[in-house]
Amino acid sequence: MPPATAAPVSTAPVPAVLGIDVGTSSTKAVLVDAHGTILRTAVREHEVDRPAPGHVEMDAEVWWQEAVSLITELTAPGDARVSAIGVSGMGPCVLLTEADGTPVRPAILYGVDTRAGEQIESLTAQLGEEEILTRGGSVLTTQAAGPKIAWIRAHEPEAYGRARRFLMPASFLALRLTDQYVLDHHSASQSSPLYDSEALAWHEPWVEQIAPGLEMPRLQWPADQAGEVTARAAAQLPGIVPGTPVVTGSIDAWTEAISADAQNPGDLMLMYGTTMFLVATTEQRTTSRTLWGTVGAFPGTYCLAGGMATSGAITSWLRRLTGSAPYPELLAEAEAAGPGAGGLLMLPYFAGERTPIQDPEARGVIAGLTLDHGRGHLYRAALEATALGVRHNVEELRTGGAPIRRVVAVGGGTQGGLWTRIVSDITGIEQVVPTSTVGASLGAAILAADHLPDTAHDLRSRAAAWNPPATTLHPDPSQRPFYDDLYQHYRRLYDSTVQTVHHLAAQQRNR
Repeated sequence: MPPATAAPVSTAPVPAVLGIDVGTSSTKAVLVDAHGTILRTAVREHEVDRPAPGHVEMDAEVWWQEAVSLITELTAPGDARVSAIGVSGMGPCVLLTEADGTPVRPAILYGVDTRAGEQIESLTAQLGEEEILTRGGSVLTTQAAGPKIAWIRAHEPEAYGRARRFLMPASFLALRLTDQYVLDHHSASQSSPLYDSEALAWHEPWVEQIAPGLEMPRLQWPADQAGEVTARAAAQLPGIVPGTPVVTGSIDAWTEAISADAQNPGDLMLMYGTTMFLVATTEQRTTSRTLWGTVGAFPGTYCLAGGMATSGAITSWLRRLTGSAPYPELLAEAEAAGPGAGGLLMLPYFAGERTPIQDPEARGVIAGLTLDHGRGHLYRAALEATALGVRHNVEELRTGGAPIRRVVAVGGGTQGGLWTRIVSDITGIEQVVPTSTVGASLGAAILAADHLPDTAHDLRSRAAAWNPPATTLHPDPSQRPFYDDLYQHYRRLYDSTVQTVHHLAAQQRNR
């Protein structure tokens, strides 16, 4: 018999999907094969612009430049064939462009940008708070996109006069990749008061009143195909062939929930990032004056959501302020400081606050400082402050009708374990931490995988297979009495300082 020979090793590129997410502090991308194995990840860090108190903006061209750079890096080895692309991004943002997609001004970011207070009051008076709440699920707050469009129209008429389209980071990437002008229903539902969450459609009378002259994007669901990569876009992306499907995508917190299998009714996702996001998925449509009632990521689902204006942003600020020590060193010092941070209590409202107090004029407060306190005490107080804010939001979610049966923790802040442990101890909730902390870019890839020719799982179950739970955090019941008492003081501290911080916020605006 002739000797046996080894089967030739295939060198053909493997089918893969690529997910891109534009976040507040970075753009991330991930390349995943058809079985859910992460092949490569890459990150490009960036900063937002703060041209005036309460103004938070970003040049949208940076989003595209970083996407091109990331896609080029991930596809350069040539061992994978990108069969579909998913997109995701922070939001709700307001990016107005000309008809060809050229931005007329920098994008105004989500609820951390508080410039449109006058427009919020004016539109609420004109349209009626009850009507806005009934139609859209939320009252107008700094999170709403509509008042920010109205602000541009009032304060920058030349820029508004050139505007023809309304985009967010995910839809901007989709437009650049495919030439298709689309937006997902969830992102639209955060564009209050322009969208009717009962009719699942733009509310044309209010669109005409608030955004005259703008063509609103075609509405689709996040997993729907936006279009195909054009030859023009592919010319900038050596590893991508024309005709590659691109999904519509959504706002990052919702794609991150998909990445962690936290998009089913009864799930609550806690996203530990520059800001803290909470997304509770429900089967029934809900409305709320203190939270955001939105459409879900999938047809037939709805969400009750909350978001803190700062969380990881405070720890980053403290790190820079105290010498830029490595995070493991800071976490060790915070661990040593112990519960209560040596008698410190912080309000985490360093950029105003979104839910549930909805107060853009709120400011950070640190109570109890002495000469004996050090960096570790301040860092611990910041972690506890965000955890106390999470507890406040969770209470409001439950009061608002969200059936919280399972809590999933995601984001970079889950690394190290201390922050998530503090949140469990203060809130009394268990948290499931998934295997991968890649985040919203992985969620975008999971959405894109629905367009692979052969996938082992349907979209709704793919996340459970691709990113299973790694560990579950349990609250320490011995800490509950102490933290219950601290929480009561936390709630009272805002009430007792609100007049002073509002006065100081006015001084900051006028400086």
